[in-house]
Amino acid sequence: MTESLSIQQARKLALLSQRLPASKSSGKAEDATLSAVEHLGYIQIDTLSVVQRAHHHTLWNRNPRYQAGQLDQLIAEKKVFEYWSHAASYLPFGDYRYSLPRKQALKDGTQRHWFSPDAQMLRYVLDRIRSEGPLMAKDFEQSRKPAGDWGVKPAKQALELLFMQGDLMVSERVNFHKVYDLTERVLPATIDATVPTAEEQARHLIVRYLRANGIGTLSEFTYLRKGVKTNVSATLSEMLAGGEVMRVLVGSAAYYALPASMALLKKPLARSKLKILSPFDNLVIQRKRIQALFGFDYLIECYLPAAKRKYGYFCLPICWDGKLVARMDCKADRKASALHIYHLALEPGVLKVDEFILALQKELKAFLKFNDCTELEIHKVTPPNLKSAFSR
Repeated sequence: MTESLSIQQARKLALLSQRLPASKSSGKAEDATLSAVEHLGYIQIDTLSVVQRAHHHTLWNRNPRYQAGQLDQLIAEKKVFEYWSHAASYLPFGDYRYSLPRKQALKDGTQRHWFSPDAQMLRYVLDRIRSEGPLMAKDFEQSRKPAGDWGVKPAKQALELLFMQGDLMVSERVNFHKVYDLTERVLPATIDATVPTAEEQARHLIVRYLRANGIGTLSEFTYLRKGVKTNVSATLSEMLAGGEVMRVLVGSAAYYALPASMALLKKPLARSKLKILSPFDNLVIQRKRIQALFGFDYLIECYLPAAKRKYGYFCLPICWDGKLVARMDCKADRKASALHIYHLALEPGVLKVDEFILALQKELKAFLKFNDCTELEIHKVTPPNLKSAFSR
């Protein structure tokens, strides 16, 4: 079964699957946050705090009632846990067993960690946490072994390796610093901890991705995941033959989708609502995908030398009217309660400029509050005449 979609339909399906823009939700705000984590499958964690950190930003865009403390609450209630997706992430505890293949591969050596294991240090760190309870990296700074001094760096490496291979979990964060504890003391007794088969793992990756993204390709299902492509490809063929997934053509580009997802195309998309996205938002994290679907050539430039930046240090993609239409380099000066927009750049071909400006002004009010800011300063706009229109 193959269905053809226009590029507009493909974008609509991707946005509705990503729950962008967010629709109103009833019930507790914390439940809406958990629903977002469970639906998206992961929320990427990032240490950059130019504006609100990526995990808070991504959740706020799916749940306007989101507050930063809700993640801490979900971790304390053991509904969400930290581990690796394609990057460091918050994951729903219901998916815990699908983290086990990576942990197992790291532990048995079939997959290498970026830190080389020091068996003596691993035993030492594990023994201290077992006897003393949850500890942070700083708790090992003054630690000594009989033959000399162990600094923080080897202990921190051991903590991360034990975390990645599943001996430890993050029980909480204190001022964004990880607190590590034994997995058996963190993992709820009700959680399924059986290791999935290769087929179960592959099926999980396919279905998870398609529910959250609408359409996808093999390379997108396996993005930054080692050693899974062959199994995912084989499972995808079986699911296609069984009618569990379908082929979708967008122009000449071939994608896959869940048949049930096609019903989303009958739902309206709130095109007038504008959303300012994190660079690590689930919608835009795969840059080749958004180039293909949205024609949006995006690169986060904070990792480039200043002289090579075209748009700015920390540009946020802007989604409006079913498209990615602009990017905004900004920074929250929390001491001065001011949000600085160093560069607002509109994409070529955006015609409804006045409507865009009104939508952006409305969203900026909420964005200022989200970043604990009360003042706004715009430094540069591209094209330049947009700045005077914005002022009006």
